Amino acid sequence: MLPLALLAGGLATRMYPLTQHIPKSLIKVGGEAFIIHQLRYVQSQGIEDVVICIGHLGERIQALVGSGEMFNLRVRYSNDGESLLGTGGALKKALPLLGENFFIHYGDSFLPISFSAVEQAYTMSGKAALMTLLKNENQWDKSNVLFSDGHIKSYNKRAPRADMAYIDYGLSVVSASIFRCIPEHLPFDLSDLYQNLADRGYLAGYEVKERFYEIGSPQGFEEAERYFKQKR
Repeated sequence: MLPLALLAGGLATRMYPLTQHIPKSLIKVGGEAFIIHQLRYVQSQGIEDVVICIGHLGERIQALVGSGEMFNLRVRYSNDGESLLGTGGALKKALPLLGENFFIHYGDSFLPISFSAVEQAYTMSGKAALMTLLKNENQWDKSNVLFSDGHIKSYNKRAPRADMAYIDYGLSVVSASIFRCIPEHLPFDLSDLYQNLADRGYLAGYEVKERFYEIGSPQGFEEAERYFKQKR
């Protein structure tokens, strides 16, 4: 199974005051830090190697997760440093730890999905990147992907159009080559890179049927709390 990059370096201002003194990944959901749910699940899916991209208060994530031994994982860290690099810049910096192909997982999402099926779809696509998609129709967040006939026709997180019924589910597989033309230490958002790839026909799509759970907003946090309490 490919290694996984977990993006956990943002400021999480939408979740203040919960995130004034802890990173978003450590918010307790269903009685446990959110990142524990994530790491336990990815290990159950066959992931063995995780690189956590950290920034704001990242040392607290390191103190809890450590080397990943408690999850039967190898966990390493890539730190933004003094200035936050954004999701794209953080991944660019982490490339030496990740290899030629790897999963990307947002740090504020729990994704009940088959990782092996996503990896297989990526391999079969022959494209530089694959994005998982959910037919959202603006139900849980603003839809931002035009997907039809098994192909991503357009992706735009910043200015989604009315004809976009799908949303980025939160798990991707990429080739490291998509980052190589970007200068070192340049802050940028991963969504802008995905938009460029989609416009050029280099972004494959994999449709998911089961919804995601997220803690990036107060409403999402409440729904995730109910989900994990029911599971427990």
